Amino acid sequence: MEEKIFEDIKHISEEMFNTDFFTFFHGSISAKVSEYGFVINKKDTILDNISQDSLIYLNSQKRDYRWNLASEDVDIHEHIYNSISSAKYISFTMSPYITAFSLKHSKIIPQDYFGATILGNQIIYDPGNFDNWLDRAPFEIPTFFKNNNTHFMIIKGFGVISYDRDLIEMAKKLSILENSCKLLIIA
Repeated sequence: MEEKIFEDIKHISEEMFNTDFFTFFHGSISAKVSEYGFVINKKDTILDNISQDSLIYLNSQKRDYRWNLASEDVDIHEHIYNSISSAKYISFTMSPYITAFSLKHSKIIPQDYFGATILGNQIIYDPGNFDNWLDRAPFEIPTFFKNNNTHFMIIKGFGVISYDRDLIEMAKKLSILENSCKLLIIA
């Protein structure tokens, strides 16, 4: 893996952990490194101090034992990469204010300057039955992205799946979204 990709993931992952976007054993981050290959954090990785050993390279054309070592979100990441050519980085976060706001609303309408001007309104997706959500998620998430003009999928009571071509931009937009939800909750 390129050193720059590793360093970027390490830096952003640590920042996202320190701001409660990732928690112990909740969250995932990945980067597409070739047409069919991507790196993703291993399961049980604590995302505040990623090392080279915390990430695993996978090829979506060749499933092997390594897929069992990857984050439980690996199928979601794989289906997004295979469905959306502009996806270079993907994260699953469970940031507290976005997730809390999602429980009682169907849309986020930012009232702050940055949220309103940079992000605009965001749909909150209701997955319905959580009992089989993890089985449906790898298929429903890419479909949602294809049908909506957004790089965020805010999932009621679950968290946020996001993708972008630029890791820093993805993290920045997630931070703006979290701040917008925080302001809406405390206003």
